[in-house]
Amino acid sequence: MSFQADEMDDIINDFLVEATESLEQLDQKFIDLEKQPNDTALLNDIFRSIHTIKGAAGFLGFQQMVDITHCTEDVLNKLRKGEMKVSSGIMDTILKSVDLIKLILNNIKERNNREEDLKPTIALLTEILEGRFKEDEPGEASQASGKTGESEDEHRQARPEEVGVAREQSIRVDIERLDSVLNLAGELVLSRNRLMRLGGKFSDSAQDSDLHTHVNEAIAQLDLVTTDLQLAVMKMRMQPIAKVFNKFPRMVRDLARQMDKEVELHISGEETELDKTVIEEIGDPLVHIVRNAIDHGMEMPAEREAKGKPRCGRVELKAYQEGRNIVVSVSDDGKGMDPEALKRSAVEKGLMLAEEAEKLSRSDAFNIIFIPGFSTAKAVSSISGRGVGMDVVKTNISRINGTITIDSEVGKGTRITFRLPLTLAIIQALTVEAGGEVYGIPLSNVTENIRVTAEEIRTVEGREVINIRDRIYPVVRLGSLVDGKSGSDRGEWKYIVIIGIGEKHFGILVDRLHGQEEIVMKSMGEYLKGTEGVAGACITGDGNVILILDMAGLLTSVQRAYVH
Repeated sequence: MSFQADEMDDIINDFLVEATESLEQLDQKFIDLEKQPNDTALLNDIFRSIHTIKGAAGFLGFQQMVDITHCTEDVLNKLRKGEMKVSSGIMDTILKSVDLIKLILNNIKERNNREEDLKPTIALLTEILEGRFKEDEPGEASQASGKTGESEDEHRQARPEEVGVAREQSIRVDIERLDSVLNLAGELVLSRNRLMRLGGKFSDSAQDSDLHTHVNEAIAQLDLVTTDLQLAVMKMRMQPIAKVFNKFPRMVRDLARQMDKEVELHISGEETELDKTVIEEIGDPLVHIVRNAIDHGMEMPAEREAKGKPRCGRVELKAYQEGRNIVVSVSDDGKGMDPEALKRSAVEKGLMLAEEAEKLSRSDAFNIIFIPGFSTAKAVSSISGRGVGMDVVKTNISRINGTITIDSEVGKGTRITFRLPLTLAIIQALTVEAGGEVYGIPLSNVTENIRVTAEEIRTVEGREVINIRDRIYPVVRLGSLVDGKSGSDRGEWKYIVIIGIGEKHFGILVDRLHGQEEIVMKSMGEYLKGTEGVAGACITGDGNVILILDMAGLLTSVQRAYVH
């Protein structure tokens, strides 16, 4: 049987995708196995995964992959037959071999023909097979030697008929094609908005009521179909957050062993779905935060015991949907953060003045950890890095219109929460007017709108504020941000849009509210790249181009103006 070159490429690509998915799931299965070493069903499941990868690698002629999977499979075969028991040392060796499989898989992907050194790992696997393996720690594995054999039944088990049926239900599509469909759906939304605006004008001046009814019906139908199409395209791009969460059980296990700490990871909501772009952006920030939780947050087992806590620490990774947002949180039951200690540290490092630090609220004090160059680590470790992590985390999350909040209690632990948009492509925006220009504000940041007179805005210590239901909000004049003139406009009605970003709230003073519109945000490219306070631009229903404001950037510039 011979294959054309492009057919062979397709087969190799399918192998790469399936092997990668299989290995991602294996990490979690190995962690489960360590907790339930006698779970035969789980051992069979792991054995079948490795066996399937070996079979496909053998068919495609990837010899290194065959060599390492063959030895790993032999060890797993002994474990599942009960000829020896799972121990930490054996698990470490199997995980080493899985890491090698991942490396070889990456070499195949990169087409770089690089050979990995398999000898040390194969030697360890052979020692396990021959009963010569020595554990690094107490708890010997009962190891019996014996020839491993695979029956035809086991071969058949590796490829159940049901898998074939499941595969026919899905199709792999290049992400560029999906992006292209999403762009077209976005353009259709713009055309729909324009038609609805024109339909409204047409009905005002229409003489022929029959024609007018038909046009309105056609526009209503288009509106319905556009909304459904938009949702369908969004769903095509959605992926479960498990794609990101899957790497953490292994990472937490390895970090805890490396630091002689005892940590248990609890994951919930891994089926929560997010846009592919958002999924790609949150992986690194989550790694930083989980590492920090174990490195800085978690005490040593003896210290935890002395405090009356369980020896084994708990890190919780959670995701759930809340309206148009996805909430992802990382919490630990470690030592927590002391706001006063953070303030002192920031002043000592020259990151802020003592008077500024004194005025900070509890929640603002926690945000000190996001200042570039701030790190609470006494010594730089290979795990937590060099104090450059958290500011990068904040930048990454802000880039996708997400927000971060921190809550911590000394001795109890810390919770860091991301609030992320479901999608980045089509958003709901509030259109407002200031200084004769119209702007869009992402609706996810808007808490409420209030009509006020200029007299209701007071000045305290040189800053403008407004009292709404006994709560004081700083006020930013959008017009003055744009043209630099403060303007008083006494006696005229104005509107305050209350913006909420994490724990922070402030009011934006605008001249007029235009309404709510579904918009397609376009990047401004090099033209406005890096402009603080501007997220992008969009075309409204009446054909005008307006700027979409970036509330996180606006808040930063306002805080800077207040401090200096």
